[in-house]
Order: sequence, then structure tokens, then C-alpha cells
Amino acid sequence: MSENRECTETETVSEGGTSSLRADCGNCFALCCVVPAFSASVDFAINKNAGQACPNLQNDFRCGIHTRLRDTGFRGCTVYDCFGAGQKVSQITFGGQDWRQAPRTAKQMFEVFPVMRDLHELLSYLTEALTLRPARPLHGELGVALQETERLTWLSPDDLVGLDVAALRRDTNALLLRASELVRAEFRGKKKDRRGADLIGAKLKGADLRGANLRGAYLIGADLRGADLRMADVIGADFRDADLRGADLTGSIFLIQSQLDAAQGDAETKVPPVLTHPARW
Repeated sequence: MSENRECTETETVSEGGTSSLRADCGNCFALCCVVPAFSASVDFAINKNAGQACPNLQNDFRCGIHTRLRDTGFRGCTVYDCFGAGQKVSQITFGGQDWRQAPRTAKQMFEVFPVMRDLHELLSYLTEALTLRPARPLHGELGVALQETERLTWLSPDDLVGLDVAALRRDTNALLLRASELVRAEFRGKKKDRRGADLIGAKLKGADLRGANLRGAYLIGADLRGADLRMADVIGADFRDADLRGADLTGSIFLIQSQLDAAQGDAETKVPPVLTHPARW
């Protein structure tokens, strides 16, 4: 619940500088439109190879169909979040060198971007964990992890490419899980453990999911109308087309904006104050 949170931050600060955790597309060289691969599906209208510019990308690094992405079959673009990694790589790691004007940078820039995105995603979760009052016993460890992860984001391109991101994610995730357990322990009732569960299309209307472990759960198309997800850990949960109308997510843990953007909801859906209702709701 909201009383379990302290003030939130959208930036992380360390000796190395400050990293914004929100995308600033105007200062990015459209890396999310080039680096990832995607296949023709309900989320994308075409196939695109990794490292290949989307045909909708304009010369000024703007999307030619930005206001019509869903209508033209590119809804996958509307739920992508780089956590601010795009502008960090573009303006800091590569010093503002445009991969089109300086093609020699392209290959390495495209390799660095997913590493930076992983680092920024971890920064986002660590930053949130430090706002959780029940997790105060871990704030020292969380703070150290935050500073170390922030430090890594300022490494050179060569060092970033060489990072063992999988190991970092494993260690950080273990710490985040401990924080989650402290928060979810505040709910005294029976807590459901559906970590990684296949809940695609599940009928969960009005379900009491307070304190549940829904980490990595597949909730694609699930009926969660009126469900209570306060203090539920939803890190990595897939909410694509989940029906969240009237659901209460105010105290859910590690919920991010792109999860809401991928779901269906309405004015009655309650979300944490640091997130917003998607305009299409």
C-alpha cells in the first residue's frame, strides 16, 4: 500500500554523475528503432533484423508514424521503455556522435545499448526499493548496489560490452527479492506464489492478490477486473492485453509504466502515484 513508500526519485545520483531513468527521445539517436529485432505479429506489422533501421524512421531520428503506431500495427513500440538508456548511450557514452554521420561507431553503439538498458532497468528497480519503508533493513545494501550499478553506466564502450550483465542481474534480483519479501510480509493474510506462472487468459476478476508473488507471471489477456494487487510483486510480469479495469495496483511492487501501457484499463484503475493512466484508457 502507499503508506509503505517514501518519496520517490526519477534519477539516481552517485559520484560518477546523474542518470535519468526516463526516456528522452529528443536526445537519442533512435536506438530503440534500430537495435532490437522484431517479427511480424500482433505487436509488429513487419519483420526487422537487429541493427537494421525501422523503415518508419526518418532522417531526423523521429518516427514517421509516431501518432499512429497502434493503428498501423506497431503497438509493440508503444510499450517499449529504455529507462533513459538511449540518451545516455547517445550523448554520454558516445559523446553525441551520430551513428549515421559516424558509421564507425554504429556496431559498438548497437552492442552497448542493450547493456545500458539492462543497467538502467536495474537502477529503476533499486531506486524504487529504496522508497519502500518495510525494506529499510536492506537500504544500506540497496544503496551500495545502486551506486555500483550507476558507476557501471559511466564505463567506456569497450568496458560496457565486456560486462557480465547476467551475473549482475542475478545478484541484484536476489537483493530485490529480499526487499519484496519484507514488503509483502506486511500483508498478514495468505499470499499466493505464482512466480513465473502461466496465467494467460486467466479469469481473476475480483481476485485478492495482495502480497502475491507474480514475478515473471504471464498475465497476457487475463481478466483482472476489480482485482486487488496491493503489495503484489509484479516485476517482469507480462500484462499485455490484461484487463485491469477497476483493479487496485496502488501498492504493487516494481510495477513500471510500460506494463500499464501494455494492458487495458479505465478511470477506475488505481495505479501508484509515480505512474500515469495511459491516454487510451
